[in-house]
Amino acid sequence: MLLLTRSAHAATLLTATPSATTARTAISRAAIALAAIAVALACVAAAAAPARASNSAGGGGCYQVDNTWICVYSGGNGGSPGSGGSSTVTCTYSPASEVLLQEIGAGKPDPGYQWDIMTCPGQTGPGALVEVSIKTGAPAISPVQLLKIAIGELKVPTLPAQTAPPRGKDGLVGLPEWFWVPAAQWRNASVTVTAGPVWATATATPTRISFVPGDGQAGVSCAGPGTPFQAGTPAADQQSACSFTYTQPSVGQPGNAYQAALTVTWTISWTGSGGAGGLVTNGYTTGTAFGIRIAQAEALVTTP
Repeated sequence: MLLLTRSAHAATLLTATPSATTARTAISRAAIALAAIAVALACVAAAAAPARASNSAGGGGCYQVDNTWICVYSGGNGGSPGSGGSSTVTCTYSPASEVLLQEIGAGKPDPGYQWDIMTCPGQTGPGALVEVSIKTGAPAISPVQLLKIAIGELKVPTLPAQTAPPRGKDGLVGLPEWFWVPAAQWRNASVTVTAGPVWATATATPTRISFVPGDGQAGVSCAGPGTPFQAGTPAADQQSACSFTYTQPSVGQPGNAYQAALTVTWTISWTGSGGAGGLVTNGYTTGTAFGIRIAQAEALVTTP
């Protein structure tokens, strides 16, 4: 289905309490703005209240920005762990045919505008019908509408978890288990979407890591990626705020291992043309689950 998006005053009519005549005009000429483009379809439909993102890879959450629901999804299997960086998506326009306009009942555009079909890389379906200024070529859309596309293209990566002792080797009761994310993977991910002079950039910034030990005790959280353990340095000469000490061995647990997890908390923000922007959420999380075997430390007894 081809959806319509109109200039700012038409969008306002849809959110206000219109008269009967205005309502008929708005309903016949406009639908939800750009909701059909790419992943935005999945976002707007379900959310009745903001939802925290899942702690597992592939999770997501929806948040309200300027009375518009914005949904974020982690990279999951769609991207390699630790991927990030920035990218730009450019939307293009082509004139809408009279046959198409008649088929969908678009009616006449506002004075000084024409109907174009806007398509953006990664979208599904035929695109969105937008009003474009005949004089300037600028589309009658807002940065928030492009933010929905940017968020749809933003894949928040699942960052790799490192531990000491390394996974696959037993830790010991009473000795700290270190956890961290490699510094090279600790970076922002961002997507910019442009449509003529209108643009929006969505940015995900990792802020802290949390360790869930899986033994029933409270976890540990610390700002930043944590401190890597240096194998060639004596343990007594190293310290980290990102560590956890088990008090009981994991024998008897499934696989004789505690089912632990490392989660990363992200702040997702945005900027846009005309000074638009702000916070989407500071509580989005991705995570990795893994087993940790903890053995009972054996006392060394010597005889004189």
